Amino acid sequence: MNIFTKKENLEILKTIDKKSSIKRYGNLLIGCFLVALSYNLFLAPNDLVPGGVSGIAIILNHIFGVDNAAIIFIFSIVLLIASFFLLGKEKTKSSIVGSLLFPVFVKLTSHINVWLNIDTSQLLLSAIFGGVVSGFGSGMLFKAGFTTGGTDILNQIFSKYFKMSIGKSMLWTDGLIVFSSAFVFGPTKLMYSIIILYIISIMSDRVILGISDSKAFYIVTSKEKSIKEYILKYLNHGVTVFNAKGGFAKEKQTVLMCVLPTKDYYRLKEGIHKIDPEAFFVITDAYEVFGGE
Repeated sequence: MNIFTKKENLEILKTIDKKSSIKRYGNLLIGCFLVALSYNLFLAPNDLVPGGVSGIAIILNHIFGVDNAAIIFIFSIVLLIASFFLLGKEKTKSSIVGSLLFPVFVKLTSHINVWLNIDTSQLLLSAIFGGVVSGFGSGMLFKAGFTTGGTDILNQIFSKYFKMSIGKSMLWTDGLIVFSSAFVFGPTKLMYSIIILYIISIMSDRVILGISDSKAFYIVTSKEKSIKEYILKYLNHGVTVFNAKGGFAKEKQTVLMCVLPTKDYYRLKEGIHKIDPEAFFVITDAYEVFGGE
């Protein structure tokens, strides 16, 4: 068995990082710009809090009148220092560039409303477009392996020291920030902020994963040969056969795996039902498919 050594694996990672560095840093710059653009064009002018350090900045700006970019920069520096001591140098590296660039872009786009004559007084439109633009920019950042720092660092600290998942940490940190906005801006703005968070999460996933144009089928059936023949000969797609064992009955069984274009999804699904009405199968989106014939 040919197993790669630790040194060989590190060399692979280093080669990948070097090869894609220009594209990654390009995505970082565009992503930071889009998030800052959305922030100053749609969110901050309407007191819509998207969570994170940028959300804290909107709240503090409303109460004390302090510049948003300055608040984001100060919080980012404090959290980077905390990350260095609590998470270590390696985990802090990926947050440094984004943490410093984001407040710069927020400052550079702070007068974007003067240059772009767009009526952003309609809260629903601002929430939708703000979420779409910010989510697209965030997706570009995450796909390139960067973040804008801020509460992302706080989430990692909570996850490490309080033994909770990143998702639960985000629920506590960003959730508290968003819900605290209700006490400053009222419950209506809170509802719009929740819409923004939802759109940002959907858009980020779409950018990172892309739009699925394939489906993956995992099929457990007593009529394995008939279904396999139907896929191979009549749909003209390949099949992989796994040996498996039932978790409850402990019986040996086979699992058929097939990845095919979405346009053939219905034909395979209905074909399985016709051949074996008792078949158990799971269908998932397949975002990237490589290899095979």
